[in-house]
Order: sequence, then structure tokens, then C-alpha cells
Amino acid sequence: MRVTVVELPHEPGALEASWAALCRHTASADSGLVLLPELAFVEAVWESDLYDDERLKGIEDLTHHWQRRLPELGVPTIVGARPRRCEGGAFIEAYLWATGNEELKALRRKHFLPDEPGAWEARWFTRGEPEFPVFSSGDLAFGVNICTELWALETYAGYAAQGAQAILSPRATAAATLDKWLAVGRVAAVRSGAYSLSSNRVDPTGTCGGGGWILDPDGRLLALTSADHPFLTVDLDLALCADARTTYPRSVFGGAPSVGR
Repeated sequence: MRVTVVELPHEPGALEASWAALCRHTASADSGLVLLPELAFVEAVWESDLYDDERLKGIEDLTHHWQRRLPELGVPTIVGARPRRCEGGAFIEAYLWATGNEELKALRRKHFLPDEPGAWEARWFTRGEPEFPVFSSGDLAFGVNICTELWALETYAGYAAQGAQAILSPRATAAATLDKWLAVGRVAAVRSGAYSLSSNRVDPTGTCGGGGWILDPDGRLLALTSADHPFLTVDLDLALCADARTTYPRSVFGGAPSVGR
């Protein structure tokens, strides 16, 4: 399966140019799945500690606009994380877009929300349920850990037991902290025996600093985006995941065989 990770700006002019370039990339790379960053397309309202309902409505409306453009990428599957107000709350919700379906499929809502300078998510959004199930699209079985949730290390044993082949992690993280995020991405891959994929926002200040990655089930780096290469596509060998779960360290914890689908 061919997958694409990206780093994507949110400023309108830069975003339009980057989107056009991404469309060209996915067409030439024959990508089967694109992972978009956390809360792609919109300004980072969560950097303010003062909640503003109109600003939240504004980023939700802008997200709806861009979601109508997802078919422009010309790929079968797209995964991302959007702002969504429903059921009495405002959530950061992972979603799946698939060819032939006009409506996005809600996957799960972010449970672990930071509440600190520069990342006041808990003041803007509602905590989702703590479950971390495995989803499927085509031949791929995957889990979704949204940004901060990469540090939910307890989820990886569950993914191994459920036969996940990839952990998809939309992010909004700083350039200065890339090394530690890559470190936890490796832990995610090695503990679960799955590929670790992440796409990140990027902006001129470095508040969000790109560095989307693809790591194999043993934590080897297969791709890392940069300003010069903001989109990268890799062909995943999904058979490696079943093999990985029979080897150390997964074998020590009773790594399960791949779940049939």
C-alpha cells in the first residue's frame, strides 16, 4: 500500500500553493492513502488561552470548505483530524474520507488534551472517550493517536493485540521538539509491531515545524518530510507487521497474530 505523509501550512496563500503541489505529488506518486496534519487548513486558535466561540465556528466553517476539496487529491483514502462541534461539545475528531463516500466517517475523538502555554486545547475542546480501537480501510488496519496521544504508551499493546498494521498520528508540534516526537513515534512502531505515520502542520514561526514521518515496524525511518520535500510517499509491505508481532519485544508481551478482516 502506498501512503503519503505531509507537512502543510495554514496561511491562505501558502496553503493554496502547497495544496496544488500536493495534488501534483499524489497524482505522480500513485498514493493510496494521504495522512493530513491535525486541524489542517485553519489558524491555531488553541494558542490563545481565551476561548472565543466565533473563532471556533470560523475554523469549523473553513474546515468544511477544505473538506469539500479532498477529492482534488485523487486518492482512495484520506485520514485527518478536524474541529467538530456536536453532542453538546467541541471535539478534535479523527476522520476518514474514502472515494465514493460524500460524507466523512468519524473515527474517534481526541482524549488527551494539553492545557499549557501555546497549547490551550482543553480550553477550546471537549475530551473524547478514552477508547483506541482499530479501524480498517481497504487492506489497511490502523489506529489513530492524535498528536499528544502518541505519548499514550499504554495504547500500543492494544494495537498489537488487535492486529493494527499502522498507527496514524496527525500532529501540530514545534520544530524544536521534532527529535522527541520521532522518539515516541519509534516507540509506537516497535511496541505495536506496526508502521508509524505522522503528518504535521508547518508555519514560518516554527510553532508548528513540519517533520512528517514514516517508520517501519522496527522503528527504522523510511521517510521524513522537510521544507525541500514536504510530501513523501512510501510503499508499505503490510506482511511485515504480522512477522514483527512474533519478534522481540512484542513476543515478550504475547504479541497476537493479525486479526482477520
